[in-house]
Amino acid sequence: MRHRSFAALGFLVVVLPPAVSEAHISIASGPAFANTSQEVIFSVGHGCEGMDTYRVDVEIPREVASVRPETSDFGQVNVLTDDAGSIVMVSWQKADSALLPADTQFYKLLVRLKAPDAPFTTVYFPAHQICKAPDGTTTVVDWVALDETHPDVEPAPALRVLPPRFPGWNKFSVPSRLDALADFFSDAQIVWEGSAAFSINPTTADLIGQTEGVTALTEVPAGRQIWVRY
Repeated sequence: MRHRSFAALGFLVVVLPPAVSEAHISIASGPAFANTSQEVIFSVGHGCEGMDTYRVDVEIPREVASVRPETSDFGQVNVLTDDAGSIVMVSWQKADSALLPADTQFYKLLVRLKAPDAPFTTVYFPAHQICKAPDGTTTVVDWVALDETHPDVEPAPALRVLPPRFPGWNKFSVPSRLDALADFFSDAQIVWEGSAAFSINPTTADLIGQTEGVTALTEVPAGRQIWVRY
């Protein structure tokens, strides 16, 4: 975990042990659809060490387009752009008068954006959470890990990108190996690849296991076609 604490007066830096963190920033709106504009909700489940969340900075990956932040729980939104005018960071900051004395609220922060035209991929949004106590003490939690190879770093909010679909059966081609089936098909009734099937629904999963000639689908190799029912 990467925590940075700064005293209100002076430059004392305190590295906090992993066990004391309760913060969490993630994407609460579910998967996005490739090459489609949609609202993405970043949820702030907790503050830091009992302190209220004061500001959240979210980095915008270069493959994400048409970024339009929305006024949400923190009110005013600020953006940082590069030399080409593209938004590279969105920041929400509370007014000092709105700072709560303790970590008691759940927050939702909204951005409208166009996901990249890359179905069955994951886009990461490194985020930085700044919490502030009534005495001015500030703590920063960096949510920046892009994979599981750095267990001491907090995970960045991850947006799963799916192809556009219709209710009922859909046929998709998978460009690269797909093994995080629960992440990409959390709202699907069932996924078929050949004679193997997957469902996040435990009842359906039990039926798959009891059906002769059908095996449990745990991954999809690159280049395969799948049938998905929504």
